[in-house]
Amino acid sequence: MLTAFVTHPDCLLHDMGAYHPECPQRIQAIEDQLIANGLMDFLQHVEAPLVTCEQLARVHTPRYIEQIEASSPSHGITHLDPDTAMGPHTLLAAQRAAGAVVKAVDLVMEGSSPNAFCCVRPPGHHAESKKAMGFCFFNNLAVGVAHALMQHKLQRVVVVDFDVHHGNGTEEIFHDDARVLMVSTFQHPFYPYSGDQPMGTNMVNVPLPAGTRSEKWREAVQESWLPAIASFRPEMIFISAGFDAHLEDDMASFGLVEADYAWVTTELRKLAEEHAQGRIVSVLEGGYELSALSRSVVAHLRALADL
Repeated sequence: MLTAFVTHPDCLLHDMGAYHPECPQRIQAIEDQLIANGLMDFLQHVEAPLVTCEQLARVHTPRYIEQIEASSPSHGITHLDPDTAMGPHTLLAAQRAAGAVVKAVDLVMEGSSPNAFCCVRPPGHHAESKKAMGFCFFNNLAVGVAHALMQHKLQRVVVVDFDVHHGNGTEEIFHDDARVLMVSTFQHPFYPYSGDQPMGTNMVNVPLPAGTRSEKWREAVQESWLPAIASFRPEMIFISAGFDAHLEDDMASFGLVEADYAWVTTELRKLAEEHAQGRIVSVLEGGYELSALSRSVVAHLRALADL
């Protein structure tokens, strides 16, 4: 069986304007790099469906969902905050991005794929139950986690977030849910200026200073994440796969490289094989330097697919 690669052309249509770092070229760069490395034939290509209102309402309030739908412009750009804007196709792209994670969960739970990577945008981990922010509208990963818990009746799910920004939305949604363990590393102090005080005992937050390089980051993962995950014995692992902690990404000040993403993915695969029948669903979050992003995703997918 092949690793599922879940995406949709609609994700390319979301556009927040010229020079915005969260741009359609992010997905194009990833796909070009996968083709250049000959990996496309080793992936199961799956088209992302539209998320349903019922699936969204597991993590977002009905009023918030209505507000996002009502904010969708017929033309031009509508800003929800200084960084987060909707164009005419944003709602459709966001519905595909969240739907992709639901589809990935179903594929992995049904045994059609050993694991999956959702190559989608807009990203999601900053979106809270009632708030869009940080380029995010719906919390794609959280929608998938809730689907795994509700539809597939899982009791222990781990969320791993290695984006350079704290996944405040995911923490806000699951901080009181004993079925979910979230582990994360992120630059602090830095946007969204949260995470240093965990919201719940099921949150293993590891804030790290600007300038953190591979050795210190791997040390944090080994000391904080891996033992916590092993102790929790997850039935599925979700990854908020943000690649903006890369040395070449000037959106932040970390110094990770492709080998770090391959290493952590391999470590997570080992834990998934030991506790979760190998089940992993990874979801694209940040990563804005196109070359570094695409090379990092290739490293991540090579490790995920065991190539």
